[in-house]
Amino acid sequence: MDTNIIKNKELNIWEALTPVIVLVILLAYNVFVYGDDALSGSNQFILLLGGAVAAIVGFFNKVTYKKMIDEVADNLKSTTGAILILLFVGALAGTWLISGVIPTMIYYGLKILNPTIFLPATIIICAIISVATGSSWTTSATVGIALIGIGEALGIPLGMVAGAVLSGAYFGDKMSPMSDTTNLAPAMAGTDLFTHIRYMAITTVPTITITLIIFIFIGFTIDTTGEADTAMFLNSIKESFHITPWLFLVPIIVIALIVNKTQPLIALLIGTLLGGVFAVIFQPDIVMSIAKSDTLTFQSAYKGVMDAITVDVTIETSNRQLSDLFSSGGMSGMLGTIWLIICAMVFGGIMEAIGALSRISSALLKLADSVFGLFASTVTSCLVLNVTASDQYLAIVVPGKMFSKAYEEKGLAPENLSRTLEDSGTVTSVLVPWNTCGAYQSGVLGVSVSEYFVYAIFNYLSPFMTLLFAAFNIKIKQLKEGK
Repeated sequence: MDTNIIKNKELNIWEALTPVIVLVILLAYNVFVYGDDALSGSNQFILLLGGAVAAIVGFFNKVTYKKMIDEVADNLKSTTGAILILLFVGALAGTWLISGVIPTMIYYGLKILNPTIFLPATIIICAIISVATGSSWTTSATVGIALIGIGEALGIPLGMVAGAVLSGAYFGDKMSPMSDTTNLAPAMAGTDLFTHIRYMAITTVPTITITLIIFIFIGFTIDTTGEADTAMFLNSIKESFHITPWLFLVPIIVIALIVNKTQPLIALLIGTLLGGVFAVIFQPDIVMSIAKSDTLTFQSAYKGVMDAITVDVTIETSNRQLSDLFSSGGMSGMLGTIWLIICAMVFGGIMEAIGALSRISSALLKLADSVFGLFASTVTSCLVLNVTASDQYLAIVVPGKMFSKAYEEKGLAPENLSRTLEDSGTVTSVLVPWNTCGAYQSGVLGVSVSEYFVYAIFNYLSPFMTLLFAAFNIKIKQLKEGK
């Protein structure tokens, strides 16, 4: 019945686009004013303002307030799983930090660094750390800075090093279940987290493979003039954590559960609890420190693990950069992204209730009457929003809501949309100097966007890869296919 109501609204294309145009203008100005702090709340309120504009259009077309609220409620209901997964991801990150799982990944990642293969090794290290932390920003601001310093000491052009850092960091950001964008994209498209990650691997693995091959070739064409000294970082990690290969059991078990198609919430809960148990076994001093206790008792162990699951924790090391890396927001750290999803669902729900999304969808299908045309339109929209709204989250949220119905009407599974949003929205944000990601990464690494642009191979190759798969109809999942 809701579908019939929505299709009966008589909106012209400009009425349907008015809330989107107003939203993009307001978001662009908001990011200009607030910069990196725009996600602290102002962007979320702008989404609500966009919803208000859509509601005004709806009132003029005799759509009742109740119908709009009902559609918003349905939209919010559809994101329940995504919101719960985000909370569990925050919890998982907390226990994996204090148990030493994440530091162990970083430790062995730095151990593989070798001057003769510095650039591909940089990609691998940053990919490992970004998968473990779910954050390209944290990776570049910590280990990325260290690798820039090592690369400079070796006499390698800093643009090359920064390109390798960002290629690895954004691969990990895309593929990590702890990444906010990796959770946001399937929430907007209407699929689940692990289906999204598995489907995204189809385009992401070939892209990172090509990137590695190119950097291996580049590595053979340049001369290094020094040695990669990582001893300081390795010693700092060993001083703060008990490093042992046994800690790899935790991620291996979680990966095995995911591969065997265990429900995401169950897999993440088991991973969180295992992280807590391993923290008590292998890192008792850290658990006691978090609990502010001198002895390890059941109560102090409970408090230390529970704090890591729920609130901010930071593990201090002798190295300031690593101290910044070894921090986690727990479940509370995910509230900003959850807030963004809720506000996006309000905007999307009202747009759906007034018939705007159906109208835009039908217009898009006329312009892009082929599957490839639809994918190309999505990629273009993400790129345009990265340039205009200057934020990768908005480059996922707005096209995600605009195109979801178009993909459905083409008979395409929602993971096609979620993958395309990440392949074009998440990774290209760092290629725009005035985008929050481009400004942040260039500032942190001390390398301008123009210097690293040509070497951020993974980032600009990703949208071309998703279009290539669409053009040749490679692994394009249909709605009618069984899972």
